[in-house]
Amino acid sequence: MYPHKNRRRFQTFCLFIAYAYGSTCVCSTKLTAEQDRPPSDQSLLVQPLDAPAPTQESASTPSSGNGSQQTSGKKEEEKKKKKEKKESNGSFVIAPIPIVSPAIGSGFIPIVGYITPIPQKERKETPSVIGAGGLITNNGSRGFFVGTDLYFNQARYEVESVYIRGSLDYSLYGTGFINGSTNLKLPLEQTGQGFFIKGLRLIRWKTYVGARFTTGNSFITLMPTSGTLPPIPPEVGLHTALRSLGVEVSRDSRPNRFYPVKGSVFDFTGDFFSQFLGSKYSYQSYKITFNKYFSLPKKQVLAYNAFFCATGGTPPFYGNCIYGTNNELRGYTAGRYLDRYMVATQLEDRLELPWRLGVVGFVGLGGVDPGVAAFRTSHFLPGGGTGIRFMLSKSYHVNLRTDFAWGRDNFTWGVGVGEAF
Repeated sequence: MYPHKNRRRFQTFCLFIAYAYGSTCVCSTKLTAEQDRPPSDQSLLVQPLDAPAPTQESASTPSSGNGSQQTSGKKEEEKKKKKEKKESNGSFVIAPIPIVSPAIGSGFIPIVGYITPIPQKERKETPSVIGAGGLITNNGSRGFFVGTDLYFNQARYEVESVYIRGSLDYSLYGTGFINGSTNLKLPLEQTGQGFFIKGLRLIRWKTYVGARFTTGNSFITLMPTSGTLPPIPPEVGLHTALRSLGVEVSRDSRPNRFYPVKGSVFDFTGDFFSQFLGSKYSYQSYKITFNKYFSLPKKQVLAYNAFFCATGGTPPFYGNCIYGTNNELRGYTAGRYLDRYMVATQLEDRLELPWRLGVVGFVGLGGVDPGVAAFRTSHFLPGGGTGIRFMLSKSYHVNLRTDFAWGRDNFTWGVGVGEAF
């Protein structure tokens, strides 16, 4: 549940999502395939489920062999119906995810979710997810969220919603590469709440199109500190309300969203914050994500990820593109580098091992700058690392993920459910 698809991206509180999940990814699990039924010892005696029912005349024919065959077939059919009914009831997922973040400290994120198709009898359809979670760290950060990701009418429609509320203690380095490279920190506390909802419709070619809405408010205060400080942003000490309307276009051709071995993902989002809607700031946020997967011999997968972010208008500092969030890239403190534009690309090699284990190795490169034409090679931020995987579910190949990553300035460790992308 929660991370990969993913994934997913709450615009109003960029810092809330960025810092709370900057080094820990919780992916949303979407069951896409049925587990094959193992052969029964009496499979040669079982009548096919789609075979025509025996007539009254044939059923009354005195034959001990036919009676035995019919009795066995009925038992197997009853067992299958019970199993299908049990599987269609959905399943609960509980996961206390540890977090070690240079931004908000060490702690854990308790998660509970329920996964089920709508309607429940349509087990082959993309299942819906209902979940809730919290955030507790040793620097005083606290928060909780509740969310749903629902699919209706044979997955022709998707409705996703999230409500989040909490308080985060973090350090701001300033906007731009130069400020992020210094060691000057501004300790801030941000409290607030927000709500996000989107509705998408499947049109054709596995492509969804729809609208998004974001609303929320927050209050930022400067915590006691001493020494040299970076510039204090104008948002400090102000009650801020943000509200936006947006659009989203998404295409997903992966056969398995938990552990894709082929296919691709393309996702475009555009959110438009406006004073006309009641937002204190008027600005625009655009994001493009592209993932591609290649199957290699010996249970090996090569995964590629590219990400682009752009911001226009006059956003608050936390409305900019924030480096190190949503696993883009790993190895960086979420929010240390932020600016109007951001690019990131990474490559990961995934290898399955015996006893449900797996290992990965990844490298990446990216950067932030105030304009597309201003990107400089000297400002690029490289990252890389390795990770260990443990398969939680053999049926759907859902992995418990732990990554050790190194960036330009520091080291990060993250744990989550599902792949990084």
